[in-house]
Amino acid sequence: MPVLVGGHGATRTPRLAAQYADEFNIPFASLEDSARQFGRVRAAAEAAGRKGDELVYSNALVACVGRDDAEVARRAAAIGREVDELKANGLAGSPAEVVDKIGRYAAIGASRVYLQMLDLDDLDHLELISTQVQSQLS
Repeated sequence: MPVLVGGHGATRTPRLAAQYADEFNIPFASLEDSARQFGRVRAAAEAAGRKGDELVYSNALVACVGRDDAEVARRAAAIGREVDELKANGLAGSPAEVVDKIGRYAAIGASRVYLQMLDLDDLDHLELISTQVQSQLS
């Protein structure tokens, strides 16, 4: 069974991931924080005698996608979040902006992204992500 270890801890978390994990996940973090934590985990893996790239690196990010700024703002308000914060630490904006942001997470080493959908009644949001974000990533 694959083991996933995740978190923001600077010392213990990378050591645990290096020792036990098949996948390392950092939840709800900026690109900068993710890059720093991925680096810590890679270094800990190498110190433990593993190749740093032996693990899968992933992010869990809140998704807030809209066809325009007004739709993004409406969806952010519906989940009690601010658009600027979601853009910094999540996936918020137009489909093109979100695809670009996912590409930036990939560039720092994330090969998997878990989307957190906070408004489960907004099926149009899921449709938008499926047709205009996910379809560009496959």
